[in-house]
Amino acid sequence: IAQYRSHSMQLLVNIDHVATLRNARGEGYPRPVEAAKVCENAGAHGIVFHLRGDRRHISDHDVVELKRAVKGTLDFEMAATDEMIKILIETKPHLCTLVPEGREELTTEGGLNMTAVFDDFKQRVFPAIKPTGIEISLFLDPVKDDIEKAHILGADAVELHTGNYA
Repeated sequence: IAQYRSHSMQLLVNIDHVATLRNARGEGYPRPVEAAKVCENAGAHGIVFHLRGDRRHISDHDVVELKRAVKGTLDFEMAATDEMIKILIETKPHLCTLVPEGREELTTEGGLNMTAVFDDFKQRVFPAIKPTGIEISLFLDPVKDDIEKAHILGADAVELHTGNYA
């Protein structure tokens, strides 16, 4: 699909469930930002967080703390809503990963439905994000047509959902 580019593999650690534990306890700990620091000090190249519309994991305050503290790559996972795009642009992470978001799911359970979102991504989402310099990754099922659609849109990367193989 795209010209092969050689990149070294890097480990980015998702810290969402540190926030889940904090929220379940109803207390101020453990703090996602502290977990992020531990991960980077142990050699992680960066941190992934998912600010959901319902804020069930990460909070807006966590986003601000993570932006200040993370030294490596910061990957903002999000649904492609106007609210999240606004927060993304204000935060200016290195990368955003666009994911589907269902109210009833405990965690993201599948890739984006590229047939359903393609036109919206082409007309609204990519034009809002691309000029900022924030790289865009799409969370996809391992389906050739979806990966080709990501390439047509100009996605910088794709993350493949491997749930069917786990």
